[in-house]
Amino acid sequence: MITTIPQQKLLRIFICAGAILFSSFYSQAQKNITLDEALLIAFENSPDIKKSRINMQQNKEQLNAQLASLRSRFSFDVTPLSYDKTESYNEYFSTWNTSENKKASGTFTVSQPIKLTDGRLSLQNEFGYQDNYSEASSSNYAGYNNSLYLQYDQPLFTFNKTKMDLTRNELNLENATLAYSIQLLNMERRVNQAFYSIYQKQMALKISEEEFENQKVSKEIIESKVEGGLSAKEELYQAELNYATSKSSLDNNRVELENAKDEFKFLLGISLYDDVSVNTDIQYVPVIVNLEKAIENGLTQRLELTQKEIDLNNAKFDLIQTSATNEFKGNVSLSIGIMGNNENLADVYDKPTRSPRVGITFSVPIFDWGERKARIRAAELEIESREIDKNSLRDDITINIRKIYRNLQNLIQQIEISKQNQKNAELTYDINLERYRNGDLTSIDLERFQNQLSEKKMNLANSLINYKLELLNLKIQSLWDFENDRSFVPQELQENLIIE
Repeated sequence: MITTIPQQKLLRIFICAGAILFSSFYSQAQKNITLDEALLIAFENSPDIKKSRINMQQNKEQLNAQLASLRSRFSFDVTPLSYDKTESYNEYFSTWNTSENKKASGTFTVSQPIKLTDGRLSLQNEFGYQDNYSEASSSNYAGYNNSLYLQYDQPLFTFNKTKMDLTRNELNLENATLAYSIQLLNMERRVNQAFYSIYQKQMALKISEEEFENQKVSKEIIESKVEGGLSAKEELYQAELNYATSKSSLDNNRVELENAKDEFKFLLGISLYDDVSVNTDIQYVPVIVNLEKAIENGLTQRLELTQKEIDLNNAKFDLIQTSATNEFKGNVSLSIGIMGNNENLADVYDKPTRSPRVGITFSVPIFDWGERKARIRAAELEIESREIDKNSLRDDITINIRKIYRNLQNLIQQIEISKQNQKNAELTYDINLERYRNGDLTSIDLERFQNQLSEKKMNLANSLINYKLELLNLKIQSLWDFENDRSFVPQELQENLIIE
């Protein structure tokens, strides 16, 4: 006999099985992330890091293009067919004459820019076939022609645009590389803050769990006393209220931890559906910090100062370029070549014609209503502004490093005090818990000692976290790792980041 399972019961079985499978999958998908792992994930997945990396690669390709433009350029222009028919009026004979022209030509050019002088040397060869008929002379010509010449053009009395464009591209690449490095440093700061925020929430949850267990014990103690007639029911009501408050605090800390995890996952660029927990053990070891070394290293190695120096150089280039507005300048053009034409291709240079050419031109401004002077003054003011920004940044770096140094010294004292406070709070709670067991203390008083213990534990955890974050902040501000006594600048950038 086959027994059929009711649909509702079968549905409940499927739901239970699905819940078990989901729970198993969820627990297996949980990721225990260390700080180093979090940094690697963020550096790889962060949208800001990706955009900064793309910007750096983009500037690198622009520099490659600029370098390629300094090499010889080969070009070939072809006109396979050109036809025109025109009529022109001959005033002497008072007649209209028709001319018809058919042409095919090609021009091969080799052009080489000269970086040192901003000139250009070019070799050009033009070859063509022409079939022309003129009604005015009743004649027809059909033959080949070829023109080969070497030309050099040189600007005079102006700035070297070729070298400036190349230098600008090099500075843009360096600036983009610095921006990428700064983005990495900022991301490290943000990841550390988010990481320790989760650690802080985990510690708060752990302390809440301990407090909840203590309240449970306290509630059990008063319940037994009330049942034995040793305490009034009001004590039980207070213990139940303390228990409920502790349970609410525990639930709130769970919610805050999950919210912090979501923000952490978003920052790292991982799935929001992954369950993560941070794995760290804050080992407190006081670090000896040399204030003078920190300031000196910050003022010589900070990437932002190099960026300000690049901005200042770009402003100076803008001044040079602006000074060329309506300026006196000239150009020299030298050309030498030979031309030939013949009805037969093999005899095109039978009677060649030499064609040297020299041309010098000058551009002489007369009056521009003060435009050039005003533009130059505006560019000079921009240089002054960027000089101020650079000096202000140096002062900000010095001030920030000094603040961090003072904060670190203060935090060391706070940690020692917090350790002693936690130890005293634990002893005080244990003593008063025993008094509570003996009936010498009310639930309200015990609750006060419990809150004091939780507060001291969190104060110690916060002091340790703040000390770690301040050490990281000092490392980023001074670019010197005092924990390991070494430079924090990537090795491949050190030689290029020293500011004179």
